[in-house]
Amino acid sequence: MEKKYLKRILDDILKERLEMIGAVVIVGPKWSGKTTTAEKHAKSVLKLQDPDNRKSYLELAEIKPSLLLEGEKPRLIDEWQMAPVLWDAVRTSVDNLNEDGLYILTGSTSINEDEIMHSGTGRFNRLIMRPMSLFESKESNGKISIMDLFDSPDMNIDGIKSELSIEDLIFASCRGGWPESLNKKTKKAQLFVASNYLSNICESDVSKVDGIKRDPKRVRIILQSYARNISTLASNKTILKDVKSNFSNISEPTYYSYIDALTRLFVIDNIKGWNPNIRSSTSIRLSEKKEFIDPSIAVALLDLSPEMLIYDLNTFGFIFENLCIRDLNVYSSAVNGEISYYRDRNGLEVDCILQLKNGDYAFIEFKLGSSEIEKAAKNLLKLDKAIKKEINENKVNIKEPNFLAIITSGEFAYTRKDGVKILPIGCLR
Repeated sequence: MEKKYLKRILDDILKERLEMIGAVVIVGPKWSGKTTTAEKHAKSVLKLQDPDNRKSYLELAEIKPSLLLEGEKPRLIDEWQMAPVLWDAVRTSVDNLNEDGLYILTGSTSINEDEIMHSGTGRFNRLIMRPMSLFESKESNGKISIMDLFDSPDMNIDGIKSELSIEDLIFASCRGGWPESLNKKTKKAQLFVASNYLSNICESDVSKVDGIKRDPKRVRIILQSYARNISTLASNKTILKDVKSNFSNISEPTYYSYIDALTRLFVIDNIKGWNPNIRSSTSIRLSEKKEFIDPSIAVALLDLSPEMLIYDLNTFGFIFENLCIRDLNVYSSAVNGEISYYRDRNGLEVDCILQLKNGDYAFIEFKLGSSEIEKAAKNLLKLDKAIKKEINENKVNIKEPNFLAIITSGEFAYTRKDGVKILPIGCLR
C-alpha cells in the first residue's frame, strides 16, 4: 500500500524558490522527508546512495561530473555531498544554462566548504527541512498563523480552541515529527522510529559525516548529557565534566569534534542569545541554549515514555520548549525566521525571540500550565518596557516588538488585558 504524503510547509517554499534561482539545496536531519518532498518537485532523479549504482556514480563524478547532471529539469541529486565535486558542476551548469529551477540538491549533513571550490552565491538557495511540525502532522488545527500575528497583532483570537490534550502533546513529543512514524500502525511502532534514528546516529552516521571513527558509546553519553540539560544554558564545560564521569580520558578537542559532527548531522540545534545592541549597563548572556532538532531525540536518550512523562511534568516542561522551538522554526521558515533567547545578569529571561529578516520580532514564552502564565507575562512585559525605554531615551536603532505571547499546552487562545497573547500550541501554524 502506498504511503500517504502529508504536505509540508517547505513544499510551497521550494516551488517558489525554483522559480527564482537555478539550484535549491535542501539540508536537514536524516528521515525528515527531504528526498520525498524533493521528488514531488523533480522531473528526474539521481540517488547517489543507490547500492546498485553508487560505485559507478562516484567514479563518474571524478571523471566527468557533468554527465550526472543530464536529465529532465528540475533534476534531483540526492545526498549530493557524497560527491562534493557535484557542487561546482551544478554551479557551472547553472551559469551556462542561465535558467531557474534546474537542480534540487538534498543532503543529511552540512558540507565542509573546504571540499568545494566556490560558494555558489547567486546560484544556490539553501533551505532547511526539519522534522514535521504539529500542523504538518495534522495534530494542530492551525487556526492561528504565527506569521499573521506579525502583520495583525490586534487580531481577535479569543476563544479559538485546541483539540490537543496534555497526553496528546506528550505522545507527539515522544514520537517526534519523523514522517515515517506517522505511517506506522501502532503507537509502539511510532515511538520506535526515534530510538532507531538515534541508534543509527550513534553507531554509524557520526563517523561517516567526515570519515573519522568515533566511539558509539561516547556519542551516546555526550548526547545523554545534552538531553539532561535540554532547554538550559548549561555550558560545554559542564557537559564535558558530566561526560568525563563515564570517560575520564576524553579530551576537550575530542569532545568538540563529537559536537561538531552532531551539529553537522543536524542532531543538535542550539539556540543563540539575542543581542539587541542596546546601551543598557545590564550584561546580556550570549551562550547557547541546548536544544535538539526534534524533542523525541531527548526522550529517546533519557529512555522516557509517554506514561513516565505524564507523571513528570517538570521534565516535560523542558521537552515542551524544544517542541515549541521546532514548530516555530518550521512556521517561520518561509521568511527565514530566526529564534534566539534573552537572559541578562539580573535574571530577566524570555524563552524565545522570534525575529524576521525585515527586523520585526516578537517576545515569546513557553509554559505548560496556567499557574506559570502570570510570571511569564511579567517577564515579557518587563523586557518590553526595557526595550521601549532604550528606544525612547537612547534612540537605539531597533523596532518595538510586534507582539508578546505565551505558547501553552492549554485549550483556549485569548488576549490578556495587558496585551499578552495566550496561544495553545495545538492552534498554531
